[in-house]
Amino acid sequence: MRHIVAIHQKTARIHRQICSSLDTSTRHCTSVRASWRVFLSGGAATHTHALRGACCGLHPQDWLPGPGPFVFHDPSSPCILGTHHEKGAQTFWSVVNRLPLSSNAVLCWKFCHVFHKLLRDGHPNVLKDSLRYKNELSDMSRMWGHLSEGYGQLCSTYLTLLRTKMEYHTKNPRFPGNLQMSDRQLDEAGESDVNNFFQLTVEMFDYLECELNLFQTVFNSLDMSRSVSVTTAGQCRLAPLIQVILDCSHLYDYTVKLLFKLHSCLPADTLQGHRDRFMEQFTKLKDLFYRSSNLQYFKRLIQIPQLPENPPNFLRASALSEHISPVVVIPAEASSPDSEPVSEKDDLMDMDASQQNSFDSKFDDIFGSSSSSDPFNFNSQNGVNKDEKDHLIDQLYKEISGLKAQLENMKTESQRAVLQLKGRVSELEAELAEQQHLRQQAADESEFLRAELDELKKKREDTEKAQRSLTEIERKAQANEQRYSRLKEKYSELVQNHADLLRKNAEVTKQVSVARQAQVDLEREKKELEDSFQRISDQAQRKTQEQTEVLESLKQELATSKQELQIVQGSLETSAQSEAKWTAQIAELEKERGSLVNAVARQEEQLSALQEQLEYTQLKLSSTQESICQLAKDQRKILLAESRRAAEQVVQEALRQFEEPTLFSCAGSADHLLCKVRSVSSCIEQLEQCWSQYLACPEDISGLLHAVTLLAHLTSDTIVHGSTTCLRAPPEPADSLTEACKQYGRETLIYLGFLEEEGILEKADSTAVRSCLTRITAIGEELLPRGLDIKQEELGDLVDKELAATSAAIETATARIEEMLSKSRAGDTGVKLEVNERILGSCTSLMQAIQVLIVASKELQREIVESGRGTASPKEFYAKNSRWTEGLISASKAVGWGATVMVDAADLVVQGRGKFEELMVCSREIAASTAQLVAASKVKADKDSPNLAQLQQASRGVNQATAAVVASTVSGKLQIEDTGSLSKATFFYPFFLSFFFFFFLPHPQHVEVPRPGIKSAPQQLQHRSLTR
Repeated sequence: MRHIVAIHQKTARIHRQICSSLDTSTRHCTSVRASWRVFLSGGAATHTHALRGACCGLHPQDWLPGPGPFVFHDPSSPCILGTHHEKGAQTFWSVVNRLPLSSNAVLCWKFCHVFHKLLRDGHPNVLKDSLRYKNELSDMSRMWGHLSEGYGQLCSTYLTLLRTKMEYHTKNPRFPGNLQMSDRQLDEAGESDVNNFFQLTVEMFDYLECELNLFQTVFNSLDMSRSVSVTTAGQCRLAPLIQVILDCSHLYDYTVKLLFKLHSCLPADTLQGHRDRFMEQFTKLKDLFYRSSNLQYFKRLIQIPQLPENPPNFLRASALSEHISPVVVIPAEASSPDSEPVSEKDDLMDMDASQQNSFDSKFDDIFGSSSSSDPFNFNSQNGVNKDEKDHLIDQLYKEISGLKAQLENMKTESQRAVLQLKGRVSELEAELAEQQHLRQQAADESEFLRAELDELKKKREDTEKAQRSLTEIERKAQANEQRYSRLKEKYSELVQNHADLLRKNAEVTKQVSVARQAQVDLEREKKELEDSFQRISDQAQRKTQEQTEVLESLKQELATSKQELQIVQGSLETSAQSEAKWTAQIAELEKERGSLVNAVARQEEQLSALQEQLEYTQLKLSSTQESICQLAKDQRKILLAESRRAAEQVVQEALRQFEEPTLFSCAGSADHLLCKVRSVSSCIEQLEQCWSQYLACPEDISGLLHAVTLLAHLTSDTIVHGSTTCLRAPPEPADSLTEACKQYGRETLIYLGFLEEEGILEKADSTAVRSCLTRITAIGEELLPRGLDIKQEELGDLVDKELAATSAAIETATARIEEMLSKSRAGDTGVKLEVNERILGSCTSLMQAIQVLIVASKELQREIVESGRGTASPKEFYAKNSRWTEGLISASKAVGWGATVMVDAADLVVQGRGKFEELMVCSREIAASTAQLVAASKVKADKDSPNLAQLQQASRGVNQATAAVVASTVSGKLQIEDTGSLSKATFFYPFFLSFFFFFFLPHPQHVEVPRPGIKSAPQQLQHRSLTR
């Protein structure tokens, strides 16, 4: 160990000496070089720049203004060493504050580069010393941002990046300036908190965004069509990107690792924004790395990593193992000036020589050449020999060259020694770690041996104690026998008490099993009571078991004592002096007996306390059961009342729908209504059964609630279907059915009212409801199509009869329309006469179109019967296809009935007592009936049949005639109701006509025929109103 400590001390001493010599030599050489350059050039401005460079530790050429070559063989290393030497950046900022950064863009650009390297590799206090200048950097960034050409935008973007870097490291002090951290340090930076990792990822995104902006701005300012990386101006702009590449590689690696951590803790949707932002930055960074790797300037200075082809899949946790951290490799000859001191100093010497030669050439041009090598040898021109001053100058030149050579050799040797010592230190550290590990193992083994030694000592002491207790056992043998007899009696008593406790335990278990049937809300309290009782039983059993174990141990001791007693009895016969000792032991046993009696008394007290606790638990359990029953009863009442109110609302809503005008747009069938009535009847029977079950067992309410809800919905459906069935029924049955449905709804509400209280629930009577259903059933059976009641043998004759009846109804309707037209011409004049003539004329055209349709339907049906009956008669064919025949009969009846109703509506409209809407509805019903007739005929017809084509043409004629009726009705209504508001009629007239033409005639070619009339109708109305 002493050897290792000595090596460490020696290494530290050598390292301090090397740093001191390097610092002293560098500053001396730089200051001497700057002083001689000022002396040789003799310029005041150059002298100022040289002093500034010397103070900053930089080569003066690097601080000269102008877009010259960026001769930057890492001259910032003296600055970095200076910050470590003075543990801060006060000197650096004191010199920077005197520089014209706001007026010289190139100087500001080079300052940003140096400051960036100081933040990365300088002393940690550089950040603290630079925070006071953060606002000045922001102002300078805004100022340079107004300059759109040259280095203006570059300086603005670079200053923004530096400010962001300072803010990031201020918020996250765990991150070093060069961003090099291990995975463990990264976890410690987030403090293992997902919120900190989330915020840290957002800040890294902002940081990386600024780096990419600088990257992109530099590339946009370069002309990539030429080899800009080999020019001095291009290298001046590309040099700071090396630091940017180093930062970006670390930021990308940390961002990937943090995103995998976040996806393991948070849902994927929450991190969608993080993934989108990462994808955007990944694409930019990959492109910039690729473009940078192709530049000749970077190829000899840095090895840029290439990002993977596809971004990491954060939704798959195993993808983290596939992630490879990008590593930026800086070659040894281009990494830093410390790794290549000779080349840098050679460059500096070459630079000095070149400047000296250029100065000599300029001087010779002005003053003439000289045979001496000294550029200031003016004495040779005048014939004067060299004086002491010239010799001194030569001697100084030689000293400078010697110092340079010594400095280079010293640097080379010191670096070689540092590398060797570092390697030796690493080896010694490894050996030290191994020795520490061996020492730790030896310490652990010594502790283990010490513990074993202590254990052996304890065992030896226990053995000695056991030997001493053996003699005492011999003395207590007889006493143990007596104690065993007494304990046996106590054991019998305890067994009896234990049996009593077991019986009580069985009773309590039964009560607990009954209590388990209580409601779910009190299960937790019951479980706590059971746990307390179980603990009591376990205590009793545990005490009994302990006593049993004591008795077993006493038995074993007694057996051993008996064996020992036989040995002792022999000795008792020879020793009479032991009686006094036995007397003393008897006294001790008497004391022990007293203690046992006290223990038994305490157990009895504990048993009485357990019994009292058990009684209290039983009382509490009974009160809990009563509260459960009362709560369940109240809940059942509430559920029943809410179900009744909901059912009443459903039925009331159905009754209110009788006044809704929307129901007149649809129609129902009587057979569907009868089906609903039968469902309601079965539901009422089910409800009565559920009532009786509820009265017998109030706990089961689910069946009753289901029956009430089902009755409400079936009642609503019955009322709605009854109202829709009235649309197709004749007036008198329709009125009766409407009244029956309303009465049924009211009786249902009264019947549901019995559910309000349990006292009147037994008085519920469904007789009134059933009578209403019987009445609705009777009316519905009357409204059933008669064709359904006819025998199949009579269907054939019925088809011809219904078609003939329909034709007769159409002819009668046509005659009535002619009669109404004659009466209107005789009694009406003006607008009313014109409206009546138009409406009745359109109705007459509709009747004629229907007549043509019926004739075409007869021809098609005759063709169908002839082609499909074979050797059978037409009646047998109709009977065989009874469903199709019933459809024809129903459609024919609907057509005839619709024609009659439409004529009645037209008569009322002509007389002024009807509504135009009723006439439009009747015409629409006729169109629907004819469509039904066409569909029924089309089922059995051949697709290529000419009769089918004629029937379809007749159907289109009916649709056109229906549209004409609707159009004439709308026109007449507008003329009669609002003759004064011509503009309003003119506006709505085309709208209604277009709507009804589109509804009845879906094909565009069918609408073309009446369009001239539609367009001219408003003009005719306007002309009549003006002439009137």
